[in-house]
Amino acid sequence: MSLTRKIIGTVAALTATLSAAVVATPSATAVPDTIPLTITNDSGRGDQVFIYVLGETGGQLGYSDAQGTFHAWPDAGSVPEPAPDASIAGPANGQDVTIQLPKLSGRVYFSYGSKLDLKIVNDGRLVQPAVQNPSDPNRNILFNWTEYTLNDSGLWINSTQVDFFSAPYQTGLRSSSGELKRTGMLKPDGWGNVVSALSQQDGWDGLAQAGPDGSVLRVLSPGHGVGTGQIDANILSDYVDRVWSKYSSETLTVVPYGDQPDKKFLGTVSGDTMTFTDTSGAVVTTFPKPSGESIFGCAGDLAAPNNDIGAIARTLCAGFNRSSLLDSTTQPTQDPAGFYQDPVTNYYAKYIHQQMADGKAYAFAFDDVVAQESLVHDGDPTEAFIQLDPFAGAATPIGG
Repeated sequence: MSLTRKIIGTVAALTATLSAAVVATPSATAVPDTIPLTITNDSGRGDQVFIYVLGETGGQLGYSDAQGTFHAWPDAGSVPEPAPDASIAGPANGQDVTIQLPKLSGRVYFSYGSKLDLKIVNDGRLVQPAVQNPSDPNRNILFNWTEYTLNDSGLWINSTQVDFFSAPYQTGLRSSSGELKRTGMLKPDGWGNVVSALSQQDGWDGLAQAGPDGSVLRVLSPGHGVGTGQIDANILSDYVDRVWSKYSSETLTVVPYGDQPDKKFLGTVSGDTMTFTDTSGAVVTTFPKPSGESIFGCAGDLAAPNNDIGAIARTLCAGFNRSSLLDSTTQPTQDPAGFYQDPVTNYYAKYIHQQMADGKAYAFAFDDVVAQESLVHDGDPTEAFIQLDPFAGAATPIGG
């Protein structure tokens, strides 16, 4: 998620909500308080679908109903208690439903067959589903979500695989000019291809979660896999060691701002520390040798505040995940054809990107470095779309 031009987001395991801020010039045409969101069910499944619009506005956390009216979560005690039923009836297979999408920063969830088990705690904070926890009540429910921000500057909406890869869907919007923008569609049989490729990749075959009937519900991201012991925390260590060795004798030049090519930061390694200076030689920040969990999560050792330090951190995070830091001493590299080519890489992100029709995905938090994220934006949107796609065969593009 972008820390400079798009959405600032954090996803925590329990009592977090996606909070977002957009830095942009307000639209010349006023964005209405709500825009229509059409959810189309092309999944081929017979399950009932439930929709949830959850997020934050004006410092309040809550949900929206089908008419686009925002409802703040009620206060709760220190022990999580059931949230009000925020579900909206979704479309049957082959049908669509149109609701009103309000000005929020948040998520649109969809689930198949069962409603989500949502709880609130303390001052109206939502306990988000955290299926990496085997005791989470949503563990055996098939669900997914899209992220969005609608405000006076327009609509940002994206598909995401940052937490897991699950039920296929596309997302999109139409602008006032009539232009249709869409992303998130898998290639034919893309769902099964990702699941199969990871199941056959040595060291990466423990990330799939199956339901009671044995069918795969989702594949956890490696960050969650490290946290639950389903993937070796040291799976990237060989690559990290080689990066550290290279920049012990060479300089890594980070140029994190595409619109400021002369703003550069110079990194060198000494011991277990990488130190970055600006071009005047002043120290900007240091990073310890990052753990696998920090790399997959773009956090911890690679924490990224919304400043120059964060811009360097997210460039490093992208370079480690894409295994591009040995390819060039100037980062970020621009050509996605060179990403994920090292034998030690983030195979979860690699296989997801390979199976996306447009090559774009949000497979880790800073996949927007050099615009590889599955996000569309318009400053004057007239409608939005989410399309639930089949798990096998070919999907039809939104509007196609």
